[in-house]
Amino acid sequence: MSEIIKDLQTEISKYYDVLIGLLPKLVVAILVFIVLEILLRLIRKRSMKLIHKKIDDPLLGDFINRFFRVTNITVGILFFLAIVGKSGVVGSILGVAGVSAFVIGFAFKDIGENFLAGIIMAFKRPFRLGDVIETLGITGTIIGLNLRDTQIKTFDGKDVYIPNGQILNNPLFNQTIDGSMRKDFTIRLDFESDIDKAIRILLEVVNSLPGVLKDDKASHVVISELSPSTINLKVRYWVDTFDPIESPLVTHNHAVALSLNALTAAGFNLPGDILELKNYKNSNLSIKPQNKDLDERNNDKPKTA
Repeated sequence: MSEIIKDLQTEISKYYDVLIGLLPKLVVAILVFIVLEILLRLIRKRSMKLIHKKIDDPLLGDFINRFFRVTNITVGILFFLAIVGKSGVVGSILGVAGVSAFVIGFAFKDIGENFLAGIIMAFKRPFRLGDVIETLGITGTIIGLNLRDTQIKTFDGKDVYIPNGQILNNPLFNQTIDGSMRKDFTIRLDFESDIDKAIRILLEVVNSLPGVLKDDKASHVVISELSPSTINLKVRYWVDTFDPIESPLVTHNHAVALSLNALTAAGFNLPGDILELKNYKNSNLSIKPQNKDLDERNNDKPKTA
């Protein structure tokens, strides 16, 4: 028992001597780590201010800020180990990092692909915060870009996280990046209708709405189709997607509702589908109910003389 205690005391004294010898380096390493982190943080904040002034894109700025934050912590840890005297550990970490990157690249290639895709999209900037995009059959508003995925808020309130690699490798439709979006709807009129008058009424209604663009993106109405029973007019107009008051959806609802009211007030008939029956043999036509239960109920009714 005494030998075990002596061995334990010997080991403790060895660790104590090592700790005493390492203590000055440890104190210096901690101080350097703190000072380095403060300096890197100040550099990062000033750099981010300059970046925000240059790019005017909070999405890209937030992405770069997160990347620099991880880099600063990694650099601080490596300096700490080098000052303590663990330069061999630093070399091992860098060596293992290189090998690990090669091995992990196969095991987690999707994660690496999404990370690189996030960097590419952050600098290429196919969208900004608040843009309405459509990709992979999903339509919504951009609310975030991370190192791995892009966060989209759909119009029915769902938060969708799409891997960056899938967005980069598939078609992406940005509906609001240039501040405008084209909307359209169809109005069906009788063949006897005054088409020129209807077009004038529709243009007056659409152009009177707030948020509808003019000049080079002026509204127009065209005859889109001559159906068997109606003349179809397609109304096309552009809305301002940067307008914080009127959303494109609200403007579209107003355009359709007001157009229908204006045409009805002007005496235009807005017919539905018309089915034409032709009796070439001049024979009597009879209409039978398709619902057998309805036919049976009609037969069960008492007949009057």
